[in-house]
Amino acid sequence: MKVFMIGGTGLLGCAAAQMFIDKGYEVTSIALPPLPAGAPIPKEMDLKWGNYLEMSDDELLEMMKGADTFVFAAGVDERVEFPAPVYEAYRKYNIEPVRRFLTLAKKCGVKNNVILGSYFAYFAKTWPELKLTEYHPYIRSRIEQENVALSFADDDFNVAVLELPYIFGTQPGRKPVWVILIEQIHNMDKSGHITMYPKGGTTMVTVRQVAQSIVGAAERNKGGNAYPIGYYNLTWDDFLTIVHEAMGTPDRKIIHIAKWMFKMYGVKMIKDYEKRNVEGGINAVQLAEIMCRNTFIDKKWAVSLGVTEDDIKSAIFDSVKLSVDAFNGTQELVEMKSE
Repeated sequence: MKVFMIGGTGLLGCAAAQMFIDKGYEVTSIALPPLPAGAPIPKEMDLKWGNYLEMSDDELLEMMKGADTFVFAAGVDERVEFPAPVYEAYRKYNIEPVRRFLTLAKKCGVKNNVILGSYFAYFAKTWPELKLTEYHPYIRSRIEQENVALSFADDDFNVAVLELPYIFGTQPGRKPVWVILIEQIHNMDKSGHITMYPKGGTTMVTVRQVAQSIVGAAERNKGGNAYPIGYYNLTWDDFLTIVHEAMGTPDRKIIHIAKWMFKMYGVKMIKDYEKRNVEGGINAVQLAEIMCRNTFIDKKWAVSLGVTEDDIKSAIFDSVKLSVDAFNGTQELVEMKSE
């Protein structure tokens, strides 16, 4: 069995590649240098160096030849900033590559396809009254990505979209996405005594659990399906208690802020975007409607793909400690790439 993957050297793709290899699969992936120093890239993985956006269809078909499974573990999330209109960046990196690769996959006989998406798509469908696709370009793009992906599915071509939530775990040498959280907490009270946050909570998984869901979807999914992935549902208070401990400030107090206060902070963020000539994929004011509620997901969908228990506290600790090092500049880390 052979897997062709986009994003095989990234945090999630690398973990999935190793899991595929451990199960006897051959894995080929396109990668951009440099690789993170010390990253556990599977030595058995066949890496093709280059930018897929600059490659011809014939080049990609040659690499994909003989593959049974295709995995798209690339693209960008809402934390990457772009000049307006930001939706065009999401179209370039998240939507059109899925359309292109699934077209090529179907052409060369691939049977099983896994696309990494976002749990925001799940909540946009679950809570239509929040109008998440209307307010947030990123969430709208994830719904479009999902619709494009599932439109390819048929009896002989299986497509699974994994709606992924907060993910914890690290890859040595790669900058975690959680540096922004450490920066926010630091700026709230530089003396280290107070963190201001709303009531609510979120679902989360570890990197290993994402890898399990990718492999499980490749092996178990039939037809076209979107899977909301979640395993641990934590309130913000429970989550921040772990974060504070990992930061070395376990006595830091959590002060709950009202939704209107969160929205006022959002207004400030939007003004900052305007000054820097960038557009956020998430409307910072309307984000309060998400952050001030429990975005929880039943773990039954993850379990159906073979996801098992893991140490979420340890994964949060590792992510936070590396994020603190990145924030303080004590480690040289590779940034996330769009390609």
